[in-house]
Amino acid sequence: MIAHSRYWIVATAAALLCGCSSQPDKSESAAPASLPKPVSAPAVYKVKFETSKGDFVVQVNKDWAPAGADRFYQLAQSNFFDNARFFRVIAGFMAQFGISPDPKTAALWETQTIPDDPPKQTNSKGRLTFATAGPNTRTTQLFINLVDNARLDASGFAPFGEVVSGMDVVESLYSGYGEGAPRGNGPGQDLIQTQGNAYLEKDFPRLDYIKKTSIQ
Repeated sequence: MIAHSRYWIVATAAALLCGCSSQPDKSESAAPASLPKPVSAPAVYKVKFETSKGDFVVQVNKDWAPAGADRFYQLAQSNFFDNARFFRVIAGFMAQFGISPDPKTAALWETQTIPDDPPKQTNSKGRLTFATAGPNTRTTQLFINLVDNARLDASGFAPFGEVVSGMDVVESLYSGYGEGAPRGNGPGQDLIQTQGNAYLEKDFPRLDYIKKTSIQ
């Protein structure tokens, strides 16, 4: 990640977030002593997300974006996403997640960038793509397109998978807090990075969250 840890997927204008009605689980993943080893993902694999709104499944196709597919597999395999919030969900645009609920874990990953993949697929509804703060800055943050966002293709956002079941769950994620700080009144990525779920539970308790992920 780069200065201020802010990863923005830029729409034509600032947008709004979506979330849940249930209270998040207070437990958080313990910070690992070290980062998991890089892995080479299978050519095709699926990851099940169990969330506060229900379950959905993503299928990853490695040939779409190999570096992104490998990093996502590494994160899912190491339970990185467990208890993480969908902290920036913008109705009519996308749902963003991928900052660890534990600040120590977030700090470990902060500089673990991967090289860019050239986009081979379009950012159509339901597709999963890494967020970026500029060239070769992808680390752990991702978004799911809630609509067709082909305009993102030319900016280098490379989809590597897509939701194959449970898209209704993704579309129901809570969006009531609006765009993130400093552009809006939603969560600030810097504070999520340094304070984790303690900050989100206090100031943004309605955010939906990931209970766990599992590779199918």
